Amino acid sequence: MSRLTQPPAGPCAPPVPARELTVVSADGARLHAEVHGPGDAPAVVLAHGWTCSTAFWAAQIRDLAVDHRVIAYDQRGHGRSPAHPVCSTRALADDLEAVLAHTLAPGERAVVAGHSMGGMTVLAASARPRFREHAAAVLLCSTGSSRLVAEARVVPMRAGRGRTWLTARILGSRAPLGPVTPMARRILKYATMGAGSAPHMVEACARIVHACPRGVRHAWSLVLERLDLDDGVRELAVPTAVVAGSADRLTPPVHARAIAAALPLCVGLTELPGLGHMTPVEAPDLVSGRIRELVTTYVGRTKDTKDTKDTKDTADTEDTTGAVDTVGAENGMDGTDAENGADGADGADGADGADGADAHAKEGA
Repeated sequence: MSRLTQPPAGPCAPPVPARELTVVSADGARLHAEVHGPGDAPAVVLAHGWTCSTAFWAAQIRDLAVDHRVIAYDQRGHGRSPAHPVCSTRALADDLEAVLAHTLAPGERAVVAGHSMGGMTVLAASARPRFREHAAAVLLCSTGSSRLVAEARVVPMRAGRGRTWLTARILGSRAPLGPVTPMARRILKYATMGAGSAPHMVEACARIVHACPRGVRHAWSLVLERLDLDDGVRELAVPTAVVAGSADRLTPPVHARAIAAALPLCVGLTELPGLGHMTPVEAPDLVSGRIRELVTTYVGRTKDTKDTKDTKDTADTEDTTGAVDTVGAENGMDGTDAENGADGADGADGADGADGADAHAKEGA
């Protein structure tokens, strides 16, 4: 049963799927998945971020399902997927592979889009055979591959050990977020969205984030704290576009630039001025447009290295929203945290100071 007792309404209301199914992952975790749009249309697979759900992709689903088969799923413990004791990047990769196997025909290619932890899911799966069988191209939105806590700017302090320590305690808090109040909306907007975000967008994100169980939120925060998927970036050998908000406090643009510089086949880095972490909600048309471009260019086509390089060299730099597009940006994230082996996250105590933290400051996604 969905935890969204009051799902987002209006333009952010989740569309009704054509089909719902339960996908069983390698370790038995059960995942809620949805299929939208015509059954014979080009496929798009959407992976949401930490503390979110399929509802986060409402705008993209509504737009793309007119002429695409859109597959969205809830990460384990999120949305309508039950919690599972194993929380790790390996589990994220297993889950994505399971969704691809259950929703796509053998050899069928799709564009895979991931936001935040969904992008990290793609990086975790990048070297997997089944991912490489099915992924024709990738869109990474507001994500990172390592040093997430050290680079986060949620806490308004100078970078250093003090800020890193406090950020980890806040993001790893076990405290309940409580109801969506005006104060909760203001804090969520500060932490995760740009200053110009429309009220209905803030409301939708608040309802989605507040619906995530606090135990799930805490367990996955430990995985993100120890994240090291830099190798996964280098293994992502399909055409990949990157989108980031210039005002993102959770995954600042330094992450997007580092990923774009390290990708084997980056086909564009778009930095959206003034936007925060929730780019698919804050810039729905642009994100949907990037997905459409990738489908048009890569789905159903086999491109050799030369063709892909030509596409990269001539990547579209026009942006109707004033975004700045670059390719091969400077890598500003050469240090890494310890390798993530977070399959024991459910029993870890890395947020032992959380009981004194401000619960609402944890509204990251």
